[in-house]
Amino acid sequence: MGIITSKRRVATGSVILCVGLMPCLAFNQHPSPLPRIKTPSSGKGKPIITILNHPYAVNRRSVALTSTQIDDPSNNSPKRRLPKCISAAIEKFKSRPSAYLLIPLIAAFVGWFTNYLAVQMIFYPIEFRGIPIWRRDELPLGLIGWQGIVPCKTRAMSVTMVNMVTTQLLNIEEVFRRLDPNIVADILSPEVPKLMESIGKDIAPVGWLPRLSKSVFFSLPVQSISAMSSMNHKFLHDFTVAMQDNVGALLNVKNCVVEQMMQDRALLGVLFRKCGQKELDFLTNSGLWFGFLLGLIQMVVALFWENPWANPIGGTIVGLATNWLALKWIFEPVEPTKFGPFILQGQFLRRQKEVAAEFSAFFANNVLTSEKLWHSILNDSTTKPSFDLLFKKHLHKFANGLAGGFGLRLPIQLFNTVASQAVEKLPNHLHVLHPYVDKTLRLQTSLRSQMEKMTNAKFERVLHPIFEEDELTLIVAGGVLGFIAGLIQGGIESGDLQRWIGRTWSTVKTFCGRRKGCLGDTKEQN
Repeated sequence: MGIITSKRRVATGSVILCVGLMPCLAFNQHPSPLPRIKTPSSGKGKPIITILNHPYAVNRRSVALTSTQIDDPSNNSPKRRLPKCISAAIEKFKSRPSAYLLIPLIAAFVGWFTNYLAVQMIFYPIEFRGIPIWRRDELPLGLIGWQGIVPCKTRAMSVTMVNMVTTQLLNIEEVFRRLDPNIVADILSPEVPKLMESIGKDIAPVGWLPRLSKSVFFSLPVQSISAMSSMNHKFLHDFTVAMQDNVGALLNVKNCVVEQMMQDRALLGVLFRKCGQKELDFLTNSGLWFGFLLGLIQMVVALFWENPWANPIGGTIVGLATNWLALKWIFEPVEPTKFGPFILQGQFLRRQKEVAAEFSAFFANNVLTSEKLWHSILNDSTTKPSFDLLFKKHLHKFANGLAGGFGLRLPIQLFNTVASQAVEKLPNHLHVLHPYVDKTLRLQTSLRSQMEKMTNAKFERVLHPIFEEDELTLIVAGGVLGFIAGLIQGGIESGDLQRWIGRTWSTVKTFCGRRKGCLGDTKEQN
């Protein structure tokens, strides 16, 4: 029994020993000193064991290595280098705060100036300015010199615009059908006798013959005068109807518009400025804000990167980016695009109704007026033969009717002379018709209503071509000007610009002094 009890004690001791050694087996398979034990009294009076420094919970070797690495001044950790860069940048800023604060301000000016100059380069100069060593037609940039994009490319832009007008906005045949032939005849009837009298003076310049014809006319019976007036009215009525039926052959709208634009190359620019003045102002003013924001980035770069080319490169980026961003913002996106809580669309496209009103008013009041239309009909080489043929046909019928009323026959040679004179003098008698035609055609209303109905994609083509033609040229010009401004900015920061100006001024004064001395010596010798 005692032996059994002893065996049990040995077994129990072995179990306790194994349990005590289990932590050692779990941690690196080697024993270690037992943790220190604090035995403060708990609420129930039982001891609380707190492990203060167990070797298996913390790898002392790794902690020591880490501490060594952190304390080592030769360690190039990114966390250590970034604060050094920031502190160096702060010290650099404190040493010359005004120089660095000027960077975004100068960048704002560069952005504004390059965009302002880009707008001016679109419309001016009207004629080429420079040395015409080498130039290509409709190319604004010469070898040495420049011509405004719109004045230089007036013909191509006018053709594009008039094609849009005639295919999408106006139906010429339909518009001219609005004229009432009877009203036209009533307006022009008093001018026919004046026209014939003027022709009579040219054919028979003897003073008594025109007076004799007028006295003979007023001595005719009332029935004869009434019949002649009726024939006159019918002639004008029938001729108006014939013109309406053949307006496509009598009026070349494209030539009418292009000829006017080519005669006054500033006219197309005026139209574009009226339609897009807000966009042009935005293009100019946006350079100020875009330039300032980019200048802030440029300032930060200058604080962290010392390089003499930093300012020229930054100025180039500002000049390029401000022009590019502004041009994109005006016309893109074409369709309304949702971006988060915002709906984005090009500045120009959001003003469709306003632009339609400006475009239609300018076009109707300055380009497609009755006076300009009649001038094109009577002088355009592509339409004049058709008009002359149609006019002579109806005039011959009218003249034969008048001559037949007196029992006479009109000689062909005399008729041809009268017809040629009538066509030549006709513009002098059409002024009475212009107010009625301008009012009745209602071109402004038609253009406006049709333009307001245009899709966004088609409406975008109204103004975009003037920028699109030389968009790259405008952007590159902004970059070049930005580069020059960056050089000046770098010179100001370093003080080289002041020294260069001083040396240049001294050289100029020295040269002028020597020049005066030479002139004085020459006078003394004389």
